[in-house]
Amino acid sequence: MNYVFGIDGGGTKTICVLMDENTVVLGRGEAGPSNYQTQGIEKVKESIQLAIERAVLSANIEPRINLNIQAICLGLAGVGRPKDIEIVQFVVQNLQLTNTLPVTRSLLPRNIVICSDCAIALVGGTGHSVGITVISGTGSIVFGQNRQGKTKRVGGWGYILGDEGSGYDIAVQGLQAALKFYDGRSEFTVLAEKFQQHLRLNNLEELVELVYRSGWGVTEISALAPIVDRAAALGDRVADGIIERAVAELTFSTKTAIAALFEPTEEFEIVMIGGVWGGEANCWGRFESAISAIAPKAQVISPRYEPAFGAGLLALNALKN
Repeated sequence: MNYVFGIDGGGTKTICVLMDENTVVLGRGEAGPSNYQTQGIEKVKESIQLAIERAVLSANIEPRINLNIQAICLGLAGVGRPKDIEIVQFVVQNLQLTNTLPVTRSLLPRNIVICSDCAIALVGGTGHSVGITVISGTGSIVFGQNRQGKTKRVGGWGYILGDEGSGYDIAVQGLQAALKFYDGRSEFTVLAEKFQQHLRLNNLEELVELVYRSGWGVTEISALAPIVDRAAALGDRVADGIIERAVAELTFSTKTAIAALFEPTEEFEIVMIGGVWGGEANCWGRFESAISAIAPKAQVISPRYEPAFGAGLLALNALKN
């Protein structure tokens, strides 16, 4: 029996699944963040190692059984350039499995697969490698692959340079709209009142101290996106406009990926991932309606499996090649 590790490494956590050759998940482990660009290589190594150990321990393997790991796939945020891949390959080759774990490794270079977190999200979401994934959570990105193996990435440039249609983008636009109304520069919106209540502010001017002096980052600001979504669902025109623009941005990015990868009449799946799609303002329905006019045979779906499972499938696929 062959066994593999599938690893999903992101900005907040690292997930590892231990999978057998029949795609049965035997164990699952979680650890800290492993975004190479923001955490540094030592933190990435530490998180990956801990996630692997916890996955093995959760499998409750009998001491007499020894698992021989034949392949590993790591889908990591922040890994896009050849140089990044080389560095992570070196990390994987130097991972140390403790003697207390019933695991050995027989990893050939070709069986160490390193790719972006988008690639494993697509494979996990569809169960195979063809289609498009539209990720809209804290950040946003569109990634796709066609039947010829060609890939296309659109967006994902981070909160300063891009991430249009993300939770962060929606939240920032909402805060800006609330402050414009507070100034008397724009039309009425309930967002001013909703933000003030939610953040327990005496007035919106206290946002300055909260955001700038308290050191709020992307995570804290993105957490306010559901307030905009809820206001839009209740009929606030300003909030609804923000949601509409976010969906339009994601639709245009998806249209760009489709044009690069698929024929107009081709059938494929679009996997929707991220908290933005689960809101009350029907982002999903708006997106699906817009896409149906662009790619009438595309099917918009929820993920079938988690990204770490997708990484496991890619690791198994490496054994076949």
